[in-house]
Amino acid sequence: MTLHRLLVLVCATSWALAASAQWQWVDKDGRKVFSDRPPPVDVPAKNILKQPGGSLQPAPRSQAAPADAVAGTQPGAAVAARPGAPASAASAPQLSGTDKELQERKAQAEAAEAARKKAEDDRIAKARAENCQRARQQQSMLASGQLVSQVNAQGERAFMDDATRAAELRRAEAAIASDCAR
Repeated sequence: MTLHRLLVLVCATSWALAASAQWQWVDKDGRKVFSDRPPPVDVPAKNILKQPGGSLQPAPRSQAAPADAVAGTQPGAAVAARPGAPASAASAPQLSGTDKELQERKAQAEAAEAARKKAEDDRIAKARAENCQRARQQQSMLASGQLVSQVNAQGERAFMDDATRAAELRRAEAAIASDCAR
């Protein structure tokens, strides 16, 4: 039983050592960044605070930096050479023009935004049409001269007097002017 526990302890500590294999650097905005991947090529060597193995010197990079590490760089941006980086990173071909996938995604986003805006405009137009119809019905009812009743705060039915009828008629006409004019 003791041997089993010792084995579990050794495995747990070895996993912790693997987790300590982290990169640490200061980005261009002065924030500390922690990652299990090397920093982008545009990070100067003096900004690398820690790398796996405990050494502070940057390890030579044999492959390009991961996409999520260079997400802030733009296509066509110059690749900065840094000490310890392979010569191929400094002389990498620069991207020219624009990225077709990026243009397609941008066009899709713009189309989605236009569709959302059109749907919102349609919803607003429908609500205005309904408000216009209700205001016209209210105006015709109030202008007919028939007795109109309301329920007051006590829950009792009361008939509108001429002043209240005139105020409600003005409010219906204002709604017609704002919602039916367009």
